[in-house]
Amino acid sequence: MTNSIKIRSQRRDGYTEVKLLITHPMENGRNRDANGELIPAHFIERLLVKLNDQLILTTNMAGSLSKNPFFTFRLKAGNSGDRLSAEWTDNRQNQDHAEHVLD
Repeated sequence: MTNSIKIRSQRRDGYTEVKLLITHPMENGRNRDANGELIPAHFIERLLVKLNDQLILTTNMAGSLSKNPFFTFRLKAGNSGDRLSAEWTDNRQNQDHAEHVLD
C-alpha cells in the first residue's frame, strides 16, 4: 500500500498535538461476506512513530481495531521543523510509511 498514512500536527500551549489516520481494511478474520464466507484476516500488527529518527511510540495491534484507524497523541517535545515519521506492518507483511514536518 502507498499513501495510506495521513499525519497532521498543531502546536498548542507547551505541546504538539499529532493526528494520524491510516487507510486499512482491518479485517479480524471472523466477519463473513454476502455469500457467508469468512473474510480472511487483514490487519495492522505494528505501528512505529519516530521523532527525528528516534523511536517515540510502538504499538502492537490486532484485528479488533476498526477500519481506517485514527490515532491522536500529544508530544511534550517537538519543535517547528522537526520530522515525525510513522510506519506500519500488517499480518500479510504489507508496509507503508509517511513523514511529516511539525508545524
